[in-house]
Amino acid sequence: MNNTILEKKKRVSDQVLYALIQLSSFLSIFILLVIIGYILYRGMPAFDFSYLVNTTSIINDTVGILPNIINTLYIVIVTLLVACPIGIGGAIYLKNKKFVSIISFTTEVLAGIPSIIYGLFGMLFFGSVCHLGFSILTGSLTLAIMILPIISRNTQTALECVPKSYREAALGIGATKWYMIRTVLLPSAIPGILTGVILAMGRIVAESAALLFTAGSVAILPTNIFGHLLSSGGTLTIQLYLEMAKGNYEVSFVIALVLVVIVLGLNMLAKWIGRRFDVNKGDN
Repeated sequence: MNNTILEKKKRVSDQVLYALIQLSSFLSIFILLVIIGYILYRGMPAFDFSYLVNTTSIINDTVGILPNIINTLYIVIVTLLVACPIGIGGAIYLKNKKFVSIISFTTEVLAGIPSIIYGLFGMLFFGSVCHLGFSILTGSLTLAIMILPIISRNTQTALECVPKSYREAALGIGATKWYMIRTVLLPSAIPGILTGVILAMGRIVAESAALLFTAGSVAILPTNIFGHLLSSGGTLTIQLYLEMAKGNYEVSFVIALVLVVIVLGLNMLAKWIGRRFDVNKGDN
């Protein structure tokens, strides 16, 4: 009796494997929902909007995380200003296959290094050797090295997704290589590049170990926009660590709630850009 592929019975091992895959998926979703739900349960009752716009002061008898929010924005902006040109430019420049494989291996190794080791390196090199001390700039330069693999790898993937015919058509009508990259390659790859940048932003916002050794934990409002870069500045994650160490669990869960909202927002934005990128690629 001849059986078609569709009529063949499923093997028991396939069914077991499929059930394990489904179980893993549901377990991942369940753990995520439990974490977010518990943070909402502990953080929402203690949440107060004034906490986001005030500064902790014994004299004024106020409690707030506004300096930490500002310090976090400082570190995100400066880190991206340093890492994006290097990561995106390096990914565009790499053309030789052997050299690309070496760089890809190097970036994978960098991505696997624990963040606390980056913190030690940043403290010794940027802080001591470069005499930047505990400062927002030291933390930003350290995090720029950390997120380079994310930006570089996502940029390479985005560039590989651009149809080869686009490049050949541009070069075929007499465009220079740089003009082709600037007007054809980059615009087509921008959605994928932006996705990598947003994921890198999520890594910056969630980082604490490296910043504890480089940026410090001081929470004061900036008096000078550029001068603040050379002063110590504790981010939201650092403040969360300090509040937990003091036993202020209500404040800790409020900060955790703010961080979860920021990280989820960044990931949702990355997913939206990714879907838009897939739609545009399908239309082409």
